[in-house]
Amino acid sequence: MKIAFIGLGNMGAPMARNLLKAGHHLHLFDLNTAVLNDLATSGARISESPKHAAQGAELVITMLPAAAHVRSVYLGEDGVLAGIGAGVPAVDCSTIDPQTIRDIAAIAARQGVTLGDAPVSGGTGGAQAGTLTFMVGASAEHFEVLKPVLAKMGKTLVHCGDIGTGQIAKICNNLLLGISMIGVAEAMALGNSLGIDTGILANIINSSTGRCWSSEAYNPWPGIVETAPAARGYTGGFGAELMLKDLALATEAARTAHQPVILGAVAQQLYQAMSLRGDGGKDFSAIVEGYRKKE
Repeated sequence: MKIAFIGLGNMGAPMARNLLKAGHHLHLFDLNTAVLNDLATSGARISESPKHAAQGAELVITMLPAAAHVRSVYLGEDGVLAGIGAGVPAVDCSTIDPQTIRDIAAIAARQGVTLGDAPVSGGTGGAQAGTLTFMVGASAEHFEVLKPVLAKMGKTLVHCGDIGTGQIAKICNNLLLGISMIGVAEAMALGNSLGIDTGILANIINSSTGRCWSSEAYNPWPGIVETAPAARGYTGGFGAELMLKDLALATEAARTAHQPVILGAVAQQLYQAMSLRGDGGKDFSAIVEGYRKKE
C-alpha cells in the first residue's frame, strides 16, 4: 500500500520503519532532513510537503507534536487536504484535544476524506518493537480500514467510538499516569527517608495494594527497574514536557466539561515546576528528584 507518513519524531520514525519492514511503500514528510534521509535508505520516498506526500497515497498517517501542527499539516496551503484524493482514508496518531480533530475531520469530510484519530500508548520502546496500543476514534467502517496497517505498528487496537474518542481515552489515561507517578515518587522518597531499603519497599508495593505500572515497570527510584529511565539518568522514555502537555490537555478538557480534576491540576503544577527548573527534557519519572535530598 502507498502510505503518506507525516511526522517522524521519536515516535513517528520507528512507526514508519515498521511499516517499511511490512512491505508498505512510504511517502514521507518531516522538517528533519536527517531522519528523512535515514528512512530513504530503507526504501521510503522523501516528499517536499504534506501535499506532495498525500498525492497518490492510498492512506495518510500523521504523527505530530501538537494541535497547531495537526491543523497546519492538514489545512495549510501545502497541507494534506490540498493533495489527498477523494475517498482516501486518513488517521492522525498525535495526542491533541478532541475538538481539534473533530473540526479537522468535519472539513475533510466536505471533500470526501474520512479522518480518524488514533493516539498511542507504549512509548518509544513500543514504537520500535511494534507493540503500541492504538486508541482509535472512528466509524466502525473506518476502523476496519485502518486495522491492517495499525496492526503493523501495534499489538493492541481499541475502537473507542466516533472521531475524538481516541483522544479522550489518551488524555484520561495520561492524566492517571502522571498522578500515579507522583504517588510512587512520594512513597519511594518517604520510605528512603525513613530508612527502609528501597528495593524491599518496591517489592512490597508491587505485591500489595499499591501496585501499579508506575512502580512495577517504570519505578522512578534508581536501581529498582533496570530497564526504566531511572537506571540511565532519566534519559529516553516519555519526556516531562510531553507529560505536561498531556496534563494541560486533560485539565483544559475538564474545564470545558465542568468536570473537576483536582489531582490532575496539582500534577500539572508539579510538572510545570519541573519544567521551570530546566528538567523538562528528562523522562517524566524524574519528578522524583523533587522529593530527594541533594547529595
